[in-house]
Amino acid sequence: MTSQEQPHRTDYRTITIKTSDGSTVQGRVNISPHQRVSEIFTLQKGPFVVVVDASYGTVSGKTLFINKEHIVWVEPEDRPE
Repeated sequence: MTSQEQPHRTDYRTITIKTSDGSTVQGRVNISPHQRVSEIFTLQKGPFVVVVDASYGTVSGKTLFINKEHIVWVEPEDRPE
C-alpha cells in the first residue's frame, strides 16, 4: 500500500429488519463514513442489503442478503453520543 492510499474503513451499525413474511432479523450493516443507515435502502442501487452477524429465530451469526423489496421496516439501534 502506498502512503497515499487509504485503507477501507468499516462502520457497522446494528439494525432490526421486519420482512414481508413476518420474520424479524437483527444484525449489522456496513455503512460509509458520514452515511446514514437509511441511505443503504434509498441510495444504493443493488436489490439486496447485506446483513452480517444476523440473528433470526433460533439461528445466529449468519450473513444474509435480504431483498429490499421484501423489507417492511428497518429500525437502527441508537448510537451512544
